[in-house]
Amino acid sequence: MNLSNALSVSAPTLLFLGIGALSHEAIGQQKSLKEQIVGTWKYISVDNIRPDGSRVPLFGPNPQGRVTFDNQGNYVLMTSRADQPKFASGNRNEGTNDEYKAVVQGSIAHFGKYEVNEADKSITFHIEASTFPNWNGIDQKRPFSISRDELKWVTPSASSGGSAEVMLKRAQ
Repeated sequence: MNLSNALSVSAPTLLFLGIGALSHEAIGQQKSLKEQIVGTWKYISVDNIRPDGSRVPLFGPNPQGRVTFDNQGNYVLMTSRADQPKFASGNRNEGTNDEYKAVVQGSIAHFGKYEVNEADKSITFHIEASTFPNWNGIDQKRPFSISRDELKWVTPSASSGGSAEVMLKRAQ
């Protein structure tokens, strides 16, 4: 066998080696937490955690809403009870006290900027405006975990008091 024959490798062998190298490289490159969080998420549960560890669903057993995170660090979040009663008047400016109370207790929304801290696995919401005005202009740091299509975070100071655990699933 001469040297040129020993050094020649068939095209299928090169293709196989190239694909193997690319696959190994792709496996070694996992997305950052910020890259994983980008997208739209829908609510699975929002539970108030009581001091004794018991849970109360803040927005009922089937909360509605979405959270969207973009690549530029913007977010928008809206949560609502699925069973919100309609206003009898048909006009949101002419509700009864009970209807207004149901809306306030049955929903929360806010938007602004967000930052992901890869080291401590937390997300900080820089809230620009909220339907709970006490949150306007504040920052809230929340520990979170993400696993494929599920995102979970804890709100240490929930708008209803205590802490809240939020479970979301990536919207399809």
